[in-house]
Amino acid sequence: MQITVTGHHVDVTAALRSSVEDKMERLERHFDMVTDAHVILTVEKLRHKAEAKVQYRGRTIYADSVDQDMYAAIDSLVDKLDRRVKKSKEKITNHHAREARKTILE
Repeated sequence: MQITVTGHHVDVTAALRSSVEDKMERLERHFDMVTDAHVILTVEKLRHKAEAKVQYRGRTIYADSVDQDMYAAIDSLVDKLDRRVKKSKEKITNHHAREARKTILE
C-alpha cells in the first residue's frame, strides 16, 4: 500500500509520518486489496484534523477525525477507516453462496 502524508498549516515530521504509516498497516491486515491511501493532517488553532482517502478496486473510502491532539486524531481516523473497510469487505462477499451449496448437496 502506498501512503501519502501531507500537512496543511503543519510540518509533517518523521514521527507523525511513521505514526500514520504504523497505524495504516492495520487496514492491510483486514483487507489486502487496499492500494493507495492519502492522509491530510491539518491544524486550525486548537483543532487538529486528520482526514484520509483510501482506494481499493476502483472504490474510495473517506474518513476524517478532529481532536485536540494530532496523535489522538490519527488514532480515531484509523479506527473509522478500519470499520468502513470491514463493512465494505462484507458487502463484497457473497454470503448466500453457502446456502446455495447446502441446498444442492442435500
